[in-house]
Amino acid sequence: MISKFKWIDNGGSTSAKGFKACGVAAGIKANRTDMAMLLSDRASTCAGLFTSNRVAAAPVVLDRERAAKGKCRGVVVNAGCANACTGQKGFADAVEMARLAAETVGIPEEEMLVSSTGTIGRRLPMQRIADGIKLAKDALSYDGGAAAARAIMTTDTKPKEVALKVKIGGVDVTIGGMCKGAGMICPNLATMLCYITTDAAVGAKDLRAALKAAADNSFNRITVDGDQSTNDTLVVFANGAAGGKVLTPAQDDFALFTEALSEVAKALAMKIVEDGEGATKFVTVAVEKAASDEDALRAARAVANSPLFKTACFGADPNWGRVICAVGYSGAQVDDMKTEIYFDDVCVYDKGEVADATAQAKLAEVMAQRAFTVTVKLNLGEGADAVYTSDFSYDYVKINSEYTT
Repeated sequence: MISKFKWIDNGGSTSAKGFKACGVAAGIKANRTDMAMLLSDRASTCAGLFTSNRVAAAPVVLDRERAAKGKCRGVVVNAGCANACTGQKGFADAVEMARLAAETVGIPEEEMLVSSTGTIGRRLPMQRIADGIKLAKDALSYDGGAAAARAIMTTDTKPKEVALKVKIGGVDVTIGGMCKGAGMICPNLATMLCYITTDAAVGAKDLRAALKAAADNSFNRITVDGDQSTNDTLVVFANGAAGGKVLTPAQDDFALFTEALSEVAKALAMKIVEDGEGATKFVTVAVEKAASDEDALRAARAVANSPLFKTACFGADPNWGRVICAVGYSGAQVDDMKTEIYFDDVCVYDKGEVADATAQAKLAEVMAQRAFTVTVKLNLGEGADAVYTSDFSYDYVKINSEYTT
């Protein structure tokens, strides 16, 4: 079957027409690029989703207000300092950072967003921010997406970007994006910064609806460690440079656009889990035949967030008891005498019957793989959902025990 979507080799946030980006070294972090800028060269609608943490960083507070108006063209991002819990002075710094960036590239101040990532509780080094913005202006290019994706990294081990093409209304539309995230990853959203671009034409209200649908099945279905950040940001820009008609939910094409946006979001979300801090395993936790979809999600999240389950995955320890234990405290309806548990296609627990020695040996082989799926069949209804997670390794502890030092 021919796919509706064509993935672009080495694609990213500048694959869509009319978008420039860059990554520069502002001196906030030592010996690496640490500031990125992404900019549409024409008017653009935008939509954003942000952390539900009640302690929100200054740039999140500012961006919520600007993205809600639905008309933004760019974002400037720094690594090395989260600008969170920095009071009114920190908010003023976020406003000034956005103002400097907008003034430098010649767009209205209210059309520039700003993001920060790094350690909580530190003020932005504003002179270095200003110097970095000057460098960014000259570095912006239509092939600068890769440099931008690398500049926004924190504990990530690799940059994360994807892009695809899809024909909508007879016009080739491109959707691409970049994100960062490796730790403090848990819905809703995952702890991340993510910027998606498209050359489709979409109104701001409809763009937000499409983004919400895309996030629900991607960034809101991943977890690395159960922690949620103060800085979570997911923004999509749509500048209409592809030349097609304005998409609306009343058109069949809108569903295809939403599906394509969801594919990009899911691909980026998977890259976050695969690069989880210290991760050696990528695990899909699927719950089927739950009393409801909500119950399925509760159970899947409980398993995916369980430190006991995640450490067992790291050690390839076939301890399926940690799975059913987590399901039991998840709040979902469960009857252990009706429940089945599978690791890939190996049944380890079957309605009260435990795996025999042969199955246990196969289970050990499954858990030794880089990626595998744990499926829990509750046999109480038709509800289903899945969450994607990684393991807890020695390196996870090391990374987070030394984060500020």
